[in-house]
Amino acid sequence: MHESVHAYDLIAPREPATALVCDSPHSGTDYPADFGHAVPLALLRRGEDTHVEALWDAAPSVGATLLSARFPRTYIDANRTLDDLDPELLSGPWPEPLAPSEKTRLGYGLVWSNIAAGRPIYDGPLSPERVRRRIEHYYKPYHAALSQAIESTAQRFGGVWHLNLHSMPNDAYERLQIASAHPLADFVLGDRDGSTCEPGFVDVVESALRARGYRVARNDPYKGVQLIARIGQPARNRHSLQVEIRRPLYMDEATRERNAGFTRVQRHLGEVLQELAGYVQARCA
Repeated sequence: MHESVHAYDLIAPREPATALVCDSPHSGTDYPADFGHAVPLALLRRGEDTHVEALWDAAPSVGATLLSARFPRTYIDANRTLDDLDPELLSGPWPEPLAPSEKTRLGYGLVWSNIAAGRPIYDGPLSPERVRRRIEHYYKPYHAALSQAIESTAQRFGGVWHLNLHSMPNDAYERLQIASAHPLADFVLGDRDGSTCEPGFVDVVESALRARGYRVARNDPYKGVQLIARIGQPARNRHSLQVEIRRPLYMDEATRERNAGFTRVQRHLGEVLQELAGYVQARCA
């Protein structure tokens, strides 16, 4: 079954299904007509995890659910909490209490205010009603679909293993204003310092990637944000891991086009998914 709605695409697992759920909240490229951005689209697209859902498209064939957002993260970010909103971005009061994070301070909260340092996305504040529409029509449907996939999988198998899929710019440390003594890894696995996922699952992902020649880091510089923090509850046999891929491995960051490495990375990730499906099946036996 392939279900396509305005906010997301959901591809159900082929049988036999496994307790794997994969989601790509930032790969959407459908820009809503009411976005109203004041920067060129080419610049705005820097926020996309372009092609990530395609890199992992083998997921259903190994029995995993694959969910991907169709809307861009710069419009509304499904990997943020609803209170992670900048009050300075709004033209009027917000009806609920807000708790802006450090990401919001940098301009990358629930609704992005900047696309780069000193480069605002909008030429003025947004009305609360405008932001509310984004929440109701995009954010909430995506979260509802993911929650349904997680809950139904956990009930069917007695547990769930969730991969939260992303890509990272080659200048990630600079954008995050982090000084690093080493170059950015090819893959960054985030489990919020071991709190959202059993170690064995992370070990399998890391070893499978290293066996294919990739440099892998854990929680540096990305530990995982809202989605894995909510889903990952190892004590309930619910495990959630964020996976970041360095973009130049598979695409041209300037044009967003797939590069010569795309097919190779896609094939490798299909093999990694096969290993993960085997691990999960053994854990559910």
